Amino acid sequence: MNDTERMQRLIDTLNKWAYEYYVLDAPSVPDREYDRLYDELKELERETGVVLADSPTRRVGGEPVKGFERHAHISRLYSLDKAVSEDELDAFFTRVKKAGDATYTVEYKYDGLTVCLTYEGGSFVRATTRGNGVEGEDVTAQVLTVKSFPLKISYQGTLEVRGEAVIRLSALEKYNAAHPDEPLKNARNAAAGAIRTLDPKVTATREPEILFYDINYMSEGGVSSQVEAREFLRREGFKIYPFFKICQTPEAVKAAIDEIEVERREIDYLTDGAVVKVNEEAIREDMGATDKFPRWAMAYKFEAEEAQSTVLRVFWQVGRTGKLTPLAEIEPVELAGATVRRATLNNFGDLTRKDVKVGSLVLVRRSNEVIPEILGAISHVEGATPVEKPAVCPYCGSPIKEVGANLFCPNELCRPRVVQKLTHYCSKNAADIDGMSEATLTLLFEKRGVKYFSDLYRLTENDFAGFEGFKERKIGNLLTAIENSKRIPLDRFLYALGIDGIGRVAARDLADFGSLENIAALTYEELIAVENVGDITARYVLDYFADPENRAEIARLEEAGVKPFVKKKISVGVFAGQNVVLTGSLGTMSRPEAQKRIEALGGVCQSAVSSKTTLVIAGEKAGSKLDKARGLGIPVIGEEEFLKMLNP
Repeated sequence: MNDTERMQRLIDTLNKWAYEYYVLDAPSVPDREYDRLYDELKELERETGVVLADSPTRRVGGEPVKGFERHAHISRLYSLDKAVSEDELDAFFTRVKKAGDATYTVEYKYDGLTVCLTYEGGSFVRATTRGNGVEGEDVTAQVLTVKSFPLKISYQGTLEVRGEAVIRLSALEKYNAAHPDEPLKNARNAAAGAIRTLDPKVTATREPEILFYDINYMSEGGVSSQVEAREFLRREGFKIYPFFKICQTPEAVKAAIDEIEVERREIDYLTDGAVVKVNEEAIREDMGATDKFPRWAMAYKFEAEEAQSTVLRVFWQVGRTGKLTPLAEIEPVELAGATVRRATLNNFGDLTRKDVKVGSLVLVRRSNEVIPEILGAISHVEGATPVEKPAVCPYCGSPIKEVGANLFCPNELCRPRVVQKLTHYCSKNAADIDGMSEATLTLLFEKRGVKYFSDLYRLTENDFAGFEGFKERKIGNLLTAIENSKRIPLDRFLYALGIDGIGRVAARDLADFGSLENIAALTYEELIAVENVGDITARYVLDYFADPENRAEIARLEEAGVKPFVKKKISVGVFAGQNVVLTGSLGTMSRPEAQKRIEALGGVCQSAVSSKTTLVIAGEKAGSKLDKARGLGIPVIGEEEFLKMLNP
């Protein structure tokens, strides 16, 4: 056996052991055995002057570099759009559903530094930061000190893979103990600093690793799903984190997110959320991307403020839709600057899935001013008791209706239902009747028979007489706020009505149709064509406007002087009076930029083609919107004609 053959045999053995140690976390030999072969390899390399491409000695930090060179990625590295609420997550699911029957994957979102590794002909050639997505900084010298990726792979084409450079929390603690005079602030800054230092030796001392999660580019072949991409990375020897959920429904995605939320405190990495992706590549291609984000993925960010507490009892609250929500009374705990004594469990199915019992030690999260939520049970004390499912409404005694995981009170005039509807109507993002609290509305319901939104506009100073704490000035301010709410933007009015499924995002989309009458006249097909309105929400809207009671209430509001309006549009310009839909991709500008220019010239941009649409601008790969426009006989122009209109 010659020296080169011996070196290759040593390299293969050492790389196998390193893979077991750094990637699998399952070493098969003691450190001294690895060191013995490593020293032999170094001596052979010194004697021959040859260092083979996949030699582990290449991972030792070299001399400092003078500066970072820029390098263009083969395929753009997008960042991820973020959701911080369930409404935003639901809007994402609605967009996906319009593209097809998708499955989802859920993974941890790591808090480190994104890096892209390039391979050619089976060999590692380069590492770069994400940078602006088009090009990043060349950090090859620094990444070579990391041992959680292979220097050679079996794939022979050109390949880019994505990962997150991270530092284990235990490694950070160890480093800070060794450097008490210059401790590192947190794992994220430590990882970013380790990769972006000009001295690779400093990188090596911080012991970063890379957790890989996606393929960015393949010159030959390809993968058809996130599942296949993950399997490719595993097979080629890249380090991947074991948590990976394949979900068939949005509910399963939310359950996986909750699981991450509870378990992330037990892992050795800093995480700040979960990443949800459409699994199927074909649906991803159909959904495309904005100028910043892929439309087929979403990062769900967790709130930072969480604490542990014990459940003392569970009772039931009835909301404006009649849904019964279990609320837990917990041992008081300080959270986000407030003392928390109650936390929600969403529904009976959620309570059961999270295994919460009276007596459980639970994890609680507080999100801004929203009531805190129980994320899951951590442990149970002896004698912890399960929560029983109610058979009747705890407020009015009506028999409960069960729909999926939810329980409902069917009584429209059940006190908490009415009060919650009124409270929603008066809220800041709806009619914005400042000072009209839930407690005040409860008094008005019980003492003055206020049951409908329109009843608010008939209130006088005498209606508040005898209410404790209501003096002339406070009453005057309330009546002024009620009067001011009569002139309300259409999107806020739609949201205020409390139509099931219509959050603020969908309300803004529907308001593009110009009036409440136009919205009430929309067909099912026109509704589901709206970007953030899905099948179920479309049916809720149709049912709402078909209900005689709802139509009567809208008429009473109109009679009381409530006048929803659409924000005034520019009335001059080449697009004045036009309702415009953009479809496909434009080569000269992003869709948001095109939308701004259309609106600046008097046009109204709609998210979907309907009978109200007057013009469609079709770029490359225009899809179903173009077909629908042609079917309705709506004028269609291409990018070239669009540019001429912008620059006559």
